[in-house]
Amino acid sequence: MRIDADMVGQAQRGNRDAFRALVEEHARGVFRLAFRMTGNDSDADDMVQETFLRAWKQIGRFDGRASFGTWLHRICANCSLDLLRARKRVRAQVFAGSESGVEDGMERVAAEGPSPERLALSGEVGEILARAMDGLTEAERVAFVMRHYEGMGIEDIARTLGVQPGAAKHSVFRAVAKLRLALEGVAR
Repeated sequence: MRIDADMVGQAQRGNRDAFRALVEEHARGVFRLAFRMTGNDSDADDMVQETFLRAWKQIGRFDGRASFGTWLHRICANCSLDLLRARKRVRAQVFAGSESGVEDGMERVAAEGPSPERLALSGEVGEILARAMDGLTEAERVAFVMRHYEGMGIEDIARTLGVQPGAAKHSVFRAVAKLRLALEGVAR
């Protein structure tokens, strides 16, 4: 987009209004990706803020090889993956603790309620799908979400993941195969 290129150039020269216009243009897409990666509105909002904060701090590094939107999606995917990794570490620490679920003063916290998308799915299928998505590797999850929820092309996914298009395509394929296998018994 030509408008993005102009605004990015202005933002790189320190124009906050230009960056604000970029935020307004791309916030919905970044939120959609963050929501699909994290599974809830609160975390998605946090990831949007973190994405744009990092983008502002690193705007000088944007070189235009990919579109600005693709660059933002990559930042958002990385922020979301960082959050998911941190949660896994905390979960592992909590469950490795005593039988009461307390370790180092940290109490086991009940999971947040189901997301709106998950509520729309039938109970059993939704649970199976959520478990299957959690079982995907980080690259598979990002690639699947970007391809099947965001409708992004393989080239953009590859740029976001920082891999060759063949590797991005393979990640999408593996994710689909794993999800299909997980849902096999239910889909009859």
